[in-house]
Amino acid sequence: MTSDTFYTDLPPLDQFLELANPANYVDAPGDWSALVTDVVDSTRAIAQGKYKEVNVVGASSIMGVLNAVAPLDVPFVFGGDGALLLVPPTAVQRSREALLGLRALARDSFGLELRVGIVPLSAIDPQHPVRVAKFRLSPTYFQASFMGGGLTYATELVKTDAAYRLEEGGDRPTANLAGLECRWQDIPSSRGHTLSLIVATPPSGGYVNEHLYGEVLGTIGNLYGKEENYHPVAADALKLSVNPQRLKAEAKARANGSTWGDRATYTARAYLESLLGLGLMRFAVQAGGVDWGRYRASVRAASDYQKMDDMLRMVMASSPGQTDQLVAYLEGRFRQGHLVYGVHVSDRALMTCLIMDRRDRHFHLIDGADGGYALAAQQLKARLQGKAQNWSTYSSLARRHPRNQRHGQTNSVHR
Repeated sequence: MTSDTFYTDLPPLDQFLELANPANYVDAPGDWSALVTDVVDSTRAIAQGKYKEVNVVGASSIMGVLNAVAPLDVPFVFGGDGALLLVPPTAVQRSREALLGLRALARDSFGLELRVGIVPLSAIDPQHPVRVAKFRLSPTYFQASFMGGGLTYATELVKTDAAYRLEEGGDRPTANLAGLECRWQDIPSSRGHTLSLIVATPPSGGYVNEHLYGEVLGTIGNLYGKEENYHPVAADALKLSVNPQRLKAEAKARANGSTWGDRATYTARAYLESLLGLGLMRFAVQAGGVDWGRYRASVRAASDYQKMDDMLRMVMASSPGQTDQLVAYLEGRFRQGHLVYGVHVSDRALMTCLIMDRRDRHFHLIDGADGGYALAAQQLKARLQGKAQNWSTYSSLARRHPRNQRHGQTNSVHR
């Protein structure tokens, strides 16, 4: 395989559990670079009710780079308030312009600061390699996974060393976000809870990744059964929104101009497209090469609800009882020093879509509502620092909340 086609040529794995085994990963080419984005102080933005905006900015990082480097196939992973991608040397300059455009967009359209950086893999400590695997989620969707600690190392470099951060200068750069869509309503949990879960090895953990993640996934299998049982997206729960207010975040990102009129025009067009989509799916029309009667099922199949990026990330449908059992297990392993974790609980999931081609190339990024991965990561960091509260504090409060709450309220845990 050539350097540019490294990810395209990588043989895919067919079982998610295989991603727990480091032997199934290969080293990324040494001449590639890691792209790192994250919303600065996302916790405060979430507390201000801007989680949808934070989510859209994080997803925009992926869409902007994919459009910039097309038709190259590059690995990426979505983290809720940011993203990680790998690109070959031939795509670094195009990626740089896209990242700077995204940084300007986040500030000008959303009032958010997006930290962006590029780290050559050659600058990463060899003790923390960047290793890659590819997982076949559906016949046409492959999901990247990372292991080895290298991307975590790159993220810290961008946060702590200005040499790896990108800053704007000269003309205002732009990013092409064609294909970024946020048109589905929040997806209610079929079991009461929607968990956003992050599990990682502590800096001095007693388990190697192979044992840790295999054991965690095995425990989840024992508690929940098949993956179908905890998939957070039920096809019949996918409903396109026809509320123009729900299109505001997409319009801010996608409108060709920054004026109210530009956004109103874009919102009107997106609204009409949503109405058309509703009709096509309701009557199971086949048009444009798409079987609209099966489109919801294909969206569900191409959803990134579980993944690896130096840690295990999952968004899960869970009953309150299953939540308690899972967290009790994780807390026990945490106290033994085997792992560190963060969990955020809501009653619904968010979906942000990356549409390259509706027929066979569309990706759907999943996060928990009201904070999701961003607040789970905050809780994980608190545990590392010894500041996390006991889970029983949350557990007693969670049971007092109804199964589903009004939009804008949450039964989530904020550590």
